[in-house]
Amino acid sequence: MTQRVALATVMDRLAIDAVITEYAVAVDDGAWSDYGALFAPDGRADYRSAGGGEGPADEIARWLEETMRLFPVRQHLIVNRRIELEDLGGYPGDRAEVRADYLNPMCLDRKAASGAEAPDEADPGRAGGPAPDFVTGGRYAFELHRAEPRWLIRTVTVHEKWRRTPDA
Repeated sequence: MTQRVALATVMDRLAIDAVITEYAVAVDDGAWSDYGALFAPDGRADYRSAGGGEGPADEIARWLEETMRLFPVRQHLIVNRRIELEDLGGYPGDRAEVRADYLNPMCLDRKAASGAEAPDEADPGRAGGPAPDFVTGGRYAFELHRAEPRWLIRTVTVHEKWRRTPDA
């Protein structure tokens, strides 16, 4: 591997890592247009193991927007990222796979959960205090492809392994 190829590989890994971080931030901040912009035009998301759906990223973004209203306080951590770049005989290709673990603590908006009114995202304190009510953990499987000038998510699949709810 030449020094130029090694540098390109490092740059690809950093760019892919940035996409995964942007994904977590978009979900946590409820930035659904940012979420959608991370996906390829034919991008898909699969949240079935977490109680959601599977389909085109824009449809799943609408589902997330509705569902996450119940959790105005959320902090989505994606760790232990394993990035595998396509290898074209010693040169990086235009595809990558990422396996990464996640931990997702969230505070429930009790009024919204009871159907009393829409949540007030400007007042996270009434979402249950500083301790999370709902925590999930699992693993993401991302498939990305290079679409100049950046990497985009082709698919993301959530593999929820566990959850703790207020009743647990």
